[in-house]
Amino acid sequence: MSGVAPEGAPSDAMPEGAPSGAIPEGARNSVDRWKAALPAAFGLSPRQRAFRIAGAAAFLCWLAWALWLFDITPQRLWNGLSGLFTIIRLMIPPSPGELWQDILKGIAESVAMAFLGTVLAAVFAIPLGFLGARNIVTSTLLRFSLRRVFDGLRGVDQLIWALAFVRAVGLGPLAGVLALFVSDLATLSKLYAEAIENAERRQAEGVIAAGGSRLMAVRFGILPQVLPLMLAQALYFFESNTRSASILGVVGAGGIGLQIAERIKVRHWDEVAFIIILMVITVALIDWIGGKLRRRLIGGRNAA
Repeated sequence: MSGVAPEGAPSDAMPEGAPSGAIPEGARNSVDRWKAALPAAFGLSPRQRAFRIAGAAAFLCWLAWALWLFDITPQRLWNGLSGLFTIIRLMIPPSPGELWQDILKGIAESVAMAFLGTVLAAVFAIPLGFLGARNIVTSTLLRFSLRRVFDGLRGVDQLIWALAFVRAVGLGPLAGVLALFVSDLATLSKLYAEAIENAERRQAEGVIAAGGSRLMAVRFGILPQVLPLMLAQALYFFESNTRSASILGVVGAGGIGLQIAERIKVRHWDEVAFIIILMVITVALIDWIGGKLRRRLIGGRNAA
């Protein structure tokens, strides 16, 4: 008869005389099995709940200690905001001042520093990226040592490199270019190595199968795949370095940062506001151009 369970099959029917609303035995067993397999889906255990409470309490204690350590009080914050609003009022209206030629020269220096530092880093990072890639260099010791060098260089901020190069080569844009070059070299090398490791191997294997050497496999099988991504990353770093170059000038590495520092010392806040607006426009323009170039390089939909 249709709709009747075969003999011996498990049934979810409640036993005769069971109270209304009781869970069938088969369903209860199924729930118990799911609880055993996925205990987190059925709520936290007392131990997990205690760990979460302890973690939240530790975080609140750490936050309170940090606020106390840095003497962050509502009164101090209010005084700081009041001073900030005073500076903002003095910035209006922005003015280029009498030495506006120096401002334009500083902007041009910052863009040139960012461009030169990024180009040098991108060029030197290509061979270093291949040396740090797992599918290119099979020597674990060499690859591991090179990756740790990348980590060490990236661990030092650009501002620290700028201070070091100012002492080494003197004041001026050269120190800024070298600081951007060293800092970006390590980061781009690591990014390039990861891109090379994720490249499709079949193209390189096809070059070798056709009689090409290992160097030709790298040149014609791997490099065409990763080169657009490398160029796109270099363009992004150029945008970022344009902002960073303005900060490096504060420590004597040239660029618009030096102009900002000089005007802050003499409290010419209207000229500082003009420089900030000019920097925002410059970075936005570079970002817009770089975005279009990146979309073309990586084959974006809106490339046209």
